[in-house]
Amino acid sequence: MSIWNRITGALAALASGEGLAAVFDQLRSPPERSVGFTIAVIALSAKMAKADGQVTRDEVTAFRQIFHIAPKDEPGAAKLFNLARKDVAGFEEYARRIRVMFGDDSSMFCDLMEGLFHIAMADGTYHPAEDAFLQRVAEIFGMDERRFNSVRARYVPDADPDPYTVLGVDPDMPLAEIRKVWRQLVRNYHPDVMIARGVPEEAVQLSQRRMADINRAWEEISSA
Repeated sequence: MSIWNRITGALAALASGEGLAAVFDQLRSPPERSVGFTIAVIALSAKMAKADGQVTRDEVTAFRQIFHIAPKDEPGAAKLFNLARKDVAGFEEYARRIRVMFGDDSSMFCDLMEGLFHIAMADGTYHPAEDAFLQRVAEIFGMDERRFNSVRARYVPDADPDPYTVLGVDPDMPLAEIRKVWRQLVRNYHPDVMIARGVPEEAVQLSQRRMADINRAWEEISSA
């Protein structure tokens, strides 16, 4: 069944004015976790784009690069995106609901942040309002500063490209310990592992860029 068909009930609740609580009440069971992730990416990315004043065509295109939507499902996807893009109000509530939904699953929060950064950078600029938005979402998710900076360094051109930041390690850490961190990151972000923990297949393609950055950082450090 299409992921968009599975959120029909949630869309109806949101459109009828029942609010975010009603939407997420329909997404509590484990099989629906990937639907919750999808709704969060759509809503938070639309509101983030609105934070700098407008939602650009490039950002919509970036969204479509992550989520391959079948033609028959486009009306439902567009409806949710357009509802969310009206203003930034409510973005913190979306983030809090997702935090409750996934508990301490930090890997899921990181996946979501990856998607948001991908869309934020689609227009080639990283607006201060987008940075503030993403930092606030990360705070709600319980993501520490080191991990946030690690994700940011892989997406924002003017961010410090230091390979230690990309891996989230200290420069004075023994090489053997850094290697353990690198190997764990590679295991965590293998596509099969991501799918197993509930990430929609449409979003797994983000792991390809992430894996490339992680491996490049390790190569720089190990060859220094």
